[in-house]
This record gives sequence, C-alpha cells and structure tokens, in this order.
Amino acid sequence: MQISKKLPYITFPEGSEEHTYLHAQRQKLHGYLPSRQPNFTEKLELPSLQDFGALLEEQSKEISTTIAFVRALNVMLKNKSIKDRLVPIIADEARTFGMEGLFRQIGIYSPNGQQYTPQDREQVAYYKEDEKGQILQEGINELGAGCSWLAAATSYSTNNLPMIPFYIYYSMFGFQRIGDLCWAAGDQQARGFLIGGTSGRTTLNGEGLQHEDGHSHIQSLTIPNCISYDPAYAYEVAVIMP
Repeated sequence: MQISKKLPYITFPEGSEEHTYLHAQRQKLHGYLPSRQPNFTEKLELPSLQDFGALLEEQSKEISTTIAFVRALNVMLKNKSIKDRLVPIIADEARTFGMEGLFRQIGIYSPNGQQYTPQDREQVAYYKEDEKGQILQEGINELGAGCSWLAAATSYSTNNLPMIPFYIYYSMFGFQRIGDLCWAAGDQQARGFLIGGTSGRTTLNGEGLQHEDGHSHIQSLTIPNCISYDPAYAYEVAVIMP
C-alpha cells in the first residue's frame, strides 16, 4: 500500500455550507483550542453561617454527621442563588444516608423521565425520576459517579459555569476505589465536595470490616490541594459547608 507524500488536507471554499458549519461548531465550543480559566466570572450569593443556625445549636437528640450534612444540603437547596448549581451524586445507599426526602423535592435525573412505576410509589419519599431531576443516581458505580463529580467540579473552569457537586458514598468506597480520579481532580483544580458517609469505626458495620473506614484521610492527604476534614459534631459540618 502506498500513500502519496503530497496528500493535501481537505479544504472547503470559504462561505460553503461545509466551511460555515465547521466554523460554527468551533464557535459553540468557544474557540479552536481547548482552554481553561482559573476563575469564573459570575458572582454567586453563598449562604451565610447564620443560615445553618439550627446545626450550630445543641441538638435535642443525638445525630450523625452524615445527617448533619443532609440537613445542611437542604439549607443550601433553599438558597435561590445556588440551588440550581447543586449536584448531589449518589452511587448507592441514598436511604441509608437519610437522603430519600430529596427524591420528591428535587427528583432524580433521567433523560427520559419516569419510565416505570417504582416499587415504593405509595410512600411519600418514593423513587422519583424526572427529566429535570437534580440528583445523579449512578447505581453501584463509583467510577461513573466520580466522573460525573469531576465534570461538575471543573465546569467553572471549562464552561465558566460554576457547579457545586456533592458526591456522597460509603466512606470505605471512596478514595479506595477512585483514587486515580481523585488525583486527576487535583490536577484539574476541581472544586467540589467528596463526602465519606458513615465513616470511622461506626455502629453501622454492614457486612463487617469493609464498612469500618478509618484510613481515608491518609489517602486524601497525598493529594496536595485536597483539603480534608474529619468532623465529629454537627456544628463543624455547618462551618465547613459554606
């Protein structure tokens, strides 16, 4: 097989249908070369610490920091400036985290809407899928959830559209399963929250030691620009979130 060394590039006359179409697509992508910007230009009104007042006070009964996070997320969903920018991402166990109330409140994203009757349809917090849903329910797919989180966490730079993703997972199945993606997130200066739910030597053993995570922070601390917290009280979660 011989290929001519003089094989020319394909060109289209300026003003032709093909030429116009190709250049129009590049303009939709904001130029001819990929680009990133260090900061977004839009100004968002973030909630103040006082908005989380209920979590700053002494709790009437004992709650987990996971529940404190869910309550803080509900506070943020009431903020008109950022509520549409929040991206809750779940790979599994939404009900274990106490997040089923969000199913009806903001819905689970599905490009085709609800295509079936969910088994729990008679419940108040039933499994509601919607074309305009906000929750990304990825199934037991930590890598897929991690990719969704990374796309949303870098949107401020690639699209000048700041999003605030929260990927919550069983703590033992976070950095241990998607460590490479977390490192890539550091490289790309991603901005978002990775939440290790039911973390530590918790009473929720599940299937034994595989749920008793006590070392995630050792892994997260290897990523220089990953800021890690290990809150023990609800008020600490409230301070971290804003």
